[in-house]
Amino acid sequence: MKIAVVGATGLVGSEMIKVLEEQRYIPLTEITEFYPVASARSVGKEIKFNGKAYKVIGLEEAIALRPDVAIFSAGASTSLAWAPKFAEVGTFVVDNSSCWRMEKNVPLIVPEINANILTKKDKIIANPNCSTIQLVMALAPLHKAYKIDRLIVSTYQSVTGTGVKAVKQLNDERKGLETEKAYPYTIDMNLFPHGGSFLESGYTTEEQKLVDETRKILGDQSIRITATVVRVPVVGGHSETANIEFENEFDLAEARKLLEEMPGVVVQDDPATNLYPMPLFSHGKDEVFVGRLRRDESNPKTLNLWVVADNLRKGAATNAVQIAAYLKNNNLL
Repeated sequence: MKIAVVGATGLVGSEMIKVLEEQRYIPLTEITEFYPVASARSVGKEIKFNGKAYKVIGLEEAIALRPDVAIFSAGASTSLAWAPKFAEVGTFVVDNSSCWRMEKNVPLIVPEINANILTKKDKIIANPNCSTIQLVMALAPLHKAYKIDRLIVSTYQSVTGTGVKAVKQLNDERKGLETEKAYPYTIDMNLFPHGGSFLESGYTTEEQKLVDETRKILGDQSIRITATVVRVPVVGGHSETANIEFENEFDLAEARKLLEEMPGVVVQDDPATNLYPMPLFSHGKDEVFVGRLRRDESNPKTLNLWVVADNLRKGAATNAVQIAAYLKNNNLL
C-alpha cells in the first residue's frame, strides 16, 4: 500500500501520521511507501514516520508517484484543486476538508456506520466534520431502532478544531502574553457561540454542517435538526449535548445496550460515582464516549445524551485512516 498524507505538516496531518504509526488499523508492514506532502513552502522539510526521516514533497510530485490512497488535510481550496488530479491517476482521496462533503456523488463516510456503500469508483471520499462524526456514532444505532424525528444539539468545541494558531492563542493568554488572535475575542476564561462564519439564516457554517452531514450519513433527510456551536477553552476534545426525539417509544435500558454494542462507542454513565465523559479523559483516544443518558421528562419519546471525543482523533485523523484501512481490507484498492 502506497499512502500519501497531504497537509503532513499541519495539526491534523501530524495526527494522521501518528495514527498510522500506531498500527491500530493498518499494519506498518503493509505500508510499502509513505509520502508526506505539503505546500511549496514546506517542501524539503523532514518528517519522521516510523523512526525514518522523509522529505516533504509537493503535490505534483506526489501525483506522479501514484499513491494508492492520499489522505488530505490541507484545506478546502487545496482539496478542490488537487483531489480530482489524484483521482485521475487512480488514487483514492480521503478528504478531511468541507469541500466535497455535500457533493451528491461523493460518499460521506464514518466506517462503523456506512463504509459498506463504498465502491472502486468512489475515488474521492469525504471525511465528515469532527463534531458530526462523534454525534452520528451515538445516533446511528438509536436511529435504526427508534427512528429520530427531531434532534437538538449543542456543541462545546475545543480550540484544536481551529488549528495551531488557536492553541497558541489559548496557551499565550494563560501565560499573560500578547498573541496573534485566531478568534475575535479572548478564549481563556471565556466561551463564545461562534464556530465558522455566520450565514444569512443566523446560523454558522459549523452549525449547518451538523444538520446537513448528519442527514446524509444517516441517509434520512426527514430528520429535523437544529444546532448551536460554542467554542470553549479546552484542548483535547469536543463535547456535545443531544436531545433526541424519536418517532417510536424507547426503553432506556435497551438504548443503553444499543450504545454499548456500537463499535467505537464507550458508555460512561454512572452518576453515583461521578462517571461521565470529559475531554480530560478522551484526549488521545479513538473512541467516542457517551454518558448522562436520561429521559427528557418534558417531552415524550425523547432522550438526552452527552457525547465527547477527541476531535483530532476520531473526529479527523482516525476516521480518515479507518477509511483507508477499509479500502485495503475490502479489496477496493
